[in-house]
Amino acid sequence: MPRFAANVSLLFTEVPLAERFAAAARAGFKGVECQFPYQLSAEQAGDLVAVNDLSMVLFNAPPGDWAAGERGLAALPGRDSEFRDGVDLALDYAEFLDCPRLHVMAGVVAEEDWEPALDTYLENLAWAADRAREQGVRILIEPINPVDMPGYFLTRPEEAIQVIEDIDHPNLRLQYDVYHAQMERGALTDTLERALAHIDHIQIAGVPDRHEPDAQGEINWPYLFDLLDAHGYGGWIGCEYRPRAGTLPGLRWARPWGIGG
Repeated sequence: MPRFAANVSLLFTEVPLAERFAAAARAGFKGVECQFPYQLSAEQAGDLVAVNDLSMVLFNAPPGDWAAGERGLAALPGRDSEFRDGVDLALDYAEFLDCPRLHVMAGVVAEEDWEPALDTYLENLAWAADRAREQGVRILIEPINPVDMPGYFLTRPEEAIQVIEDIDHPNLRLQYDVYHAQMERGALTDTLERALAHIDHIQIAGVPDRHEPDAQGEINWPYLFDLLDAHGYGGWIGCEYRPRAGTLPGLRWARPWGIGG
């Protein structure tokens, strides 16, 4: 049976971030994820998770200067020190949040810089996997499609699997986003089944507009959830989508699993 986590960066945006944890709990979610929790203090974020009897299942390490177009630092040559400081900050948050997963974004890289970026990426990920293991936190990498994020260094599940296998570190795992996988190449059954041995977290959103995962998009969600059950996937599934017309009305799709009333 799927275990759904509300992404409080995109859901329940009708209220401020600090109020979204309670809103998620009232809607029936037992887990939450967050893109960037850093506008809250680590102590405040941890208290909000605990008081609402939630599990924080995933969040992102600092991505660099988001307003300037940066989308992660792990593959950016010359930014190693900033990247590592960001991982250390994220691990401080993970301790307060009791969060076992940290997504590390690769960054936007020009095509001509690809080779040095790959060397930097592999070195930084190996370092992060070692550093996070000391705290019992797994490092995740996520392919992101080039329509939503042009120039992002990692775009396809098979590329991420190759990176994971090249580094060969038990603390480095795959974050498989169904929306990005479908936008990039489709063939979800094939890519999911090939990736399952490496997957530690899954995210969902409707295609092509990144709205609710329901019948209005091009993905057969009941089939996909049954496929995951058949393969014994017991991890969290993060709901990282933009509601069409309010979070609660849009949760009709989740009612069979006790979410949304």
